[in-house]
Amino acid sequence: MDEPMEAAEADSTQPDLGYHKTDHLSDVPKKQAPLLRPGSMVMMTITVEDYESQYWPKLENAINQLLTMIPGQYIPISYEQMYSCVYKCVCKQFSERLYSDLMKHMNSHMVTINNRLQKSGEDPKSFIDSFSYIMTQYLQALGGIVPIFNYMNRFYIETKLKTDLNEELRKLFRSQVVDHHISTLLSLLEEANSTPFVIPPPTMANIIRNLHSLYPDYAKLKPNLFSKFIPNVLPPTSVNDIEKYIEESKQMQKSLQSLPEFISCDTSRKRLNEEDPPVK
Repeated sequence: MDEPMEAAEADSTQPDLGYHKTDHLSDVPKKQAPLLRPGSMVMMTITVEDYESQYWPKLENAINQLLTMIPGQYIPISYEQMYSCVYKCVCKQFSERLYSDLMKHMNSHMVTINNRLQKSGEDPKSFIDSFSYIMTQYLQALGGIVPIFNYMNRFYIETKLKTDLNEELRKLFRSQVVDHHISTLLSLLEEANSTPFVIPPPTMANIIRNLHSLYPDYAKLKPNLFSKFIPNVLPPTSVNDIEKYIEESKQMQKSLQSLPEFISCDTSRKRLNEEDPPVK
């Protein structure tokens, strides 16, 4: 088995279908003894057909709901029921099959994501917005998928594969999606960043922070871009860099003033005869 028998016998997710001890046990017909009681996982069996027709379809449906959930939205999934499905599969030696099916399904989702990004690739702003949405959606989904498969993670992935489910799913997204688009994405972000407000600052910050959380070494590709949103990306500032930063500040001010929607501090709105107070 993939985990100690003692753990299997302590299945708290199973409903207590048995009868509590009373002074009238003789009144309970023996034929009414329950099929499953706490600790009866030892006697329970799961066939391949059971797994394919009952357990995996339930888990697959929950995964799909989480992967397609609108960021910030709530989907009423019974995590207790999903966790129980995983628990039973692990106890009955379906860990390897369950992990394989999960990774195959996630790989299939990566193909779908890449197709969506390719369709939006012709317009830079549309591509950036799509990438930001997809990455946020995926990372949010992991917040639900990983807890569902926590039991498999503990007793199969960590113990036998010597890795971690959350890291493997993040690594999958990096290798199958981000790495294919990272050069294009960062070039577009750098270009957009040179013209203020082409991309909303929250969107820009969200992309850079998520990329850095996925793989900090992405910052090495465009350190100046990442340093605007992630601290300590660049080496410490020296006195020799002061003139360069002053020039950058001047260029930024010129860029802002060239924007049609830019509103400068207008002193002409003072009332007549109103003067600034003297500086003491």
